[in-house]
Amino acid sequence: MSEWQEISLHDMKGIRIGHAQDEEHATGCSVIICEKKAVCGVDVRGGGPASRETELLRPTASNDGIHGLLLSGGSAYGLEAAGGVMKYLEEHKIGLKVGKSLVPIVVGSCIFDLGCVDDQVRPDAAMGYAACVDSEKNLERNGNVGAGMGATVGKIRGDNFAMKSGLGCYAVQTGRLQVGAIVVVNAIGDVFEMDSNHQLAGLLNVKKDGMVSSEQEAVKLLQIASKFSFNTTIGAIVTNAALDKTQMNKVAAMASNGLARTIRPLNTSMDGDSIYALATGKIKSSPDVVGTLAAYVLGKAVNRAVLETEEKYGYKAARSFL
Repeated sequence: MSEWQEISLHDMKGIRIGHAQDEEHATGCSVIICEKKAVCGVDVRGGGPASRETELLRPTASNDGIHGLLLSGGSAYGLEAAGGVMKYLEEHKIGLKVGKSLVPIVVGSCIFDLGCVDDQVRPDAAMGYAACVDSEKNLERNGNVGAGMGATVGKIRGDNFAMKSGLGCYAVQTGRLQVGAIVVVNAIGDVFEMDSNHQLAGLLNVKKDGMVSSEQEAVKLLQIASKFSFNTTIGAIVTNAALDKTQMNKVAAMASNGLARTIRPLNTSMDGDSIYALATGKIKSSPDVVGTLAAYVLGKAVNRAVLETEEKYGYKAARSFL
């Protein structure tokens, strides 16, 4: 990996990242603010996504950029937080001019964290607004923060054998090209180390002193799939490359390979796995190069999401087994 060096996602120009959370009730949201707009594509592979404005990101749609991206807990209820993001952007005169109006373009996706602590408390417009205010600090945080507050993994046998997960960020630079990722890992499956086959987090064994394979357990339990917990891994790639929307949709698709290298099983009918890809810069590159790096940084961000998460709400964390 000597061809590139790690940098902070929060140091990349053209974006700000912020978080807001309700720690007591285990939910929250995270935002990416793009004041000067970002070309955006998306790759949705899960069977049950909770999302907003994704149709705008199709290559055939007229939209040429977004001003905000919301990653939220609360399942479909959490989409309400986007209203707070729009309010913040409008107050700061950021958006698309439509006649005499200003319309901020905000896309987003949510994870299902309703069963972590309290299914009656979800991110709302006030929390979305607070996350935008927090983005003014643009502080790097991972683990139990923002949309990762109620995230868990290894839920094939239900929450009693699941482990705590969270939010992770990772970015690299090669020459002048920068590619980074932010991800909320709320998977039904297990999480594996990007550079090996070592299981970092996932399904606990009966004694809860070690882990077993969710893939093998899934084969046994497929006939009672209706009893599985709800899941979803959501995230975004950010690059300073100069790519169009069609190319960024390809980058998002390639980035999803980073999930396939770190999460098993993945993209089931019970997941809502969705990855966005934002281009904010003017650096010349190809979508294949950016996509290759995107898969790498997303996989590393998935690892960070579990490795930098502490035990919480009765769930063990990866560091419990290090």
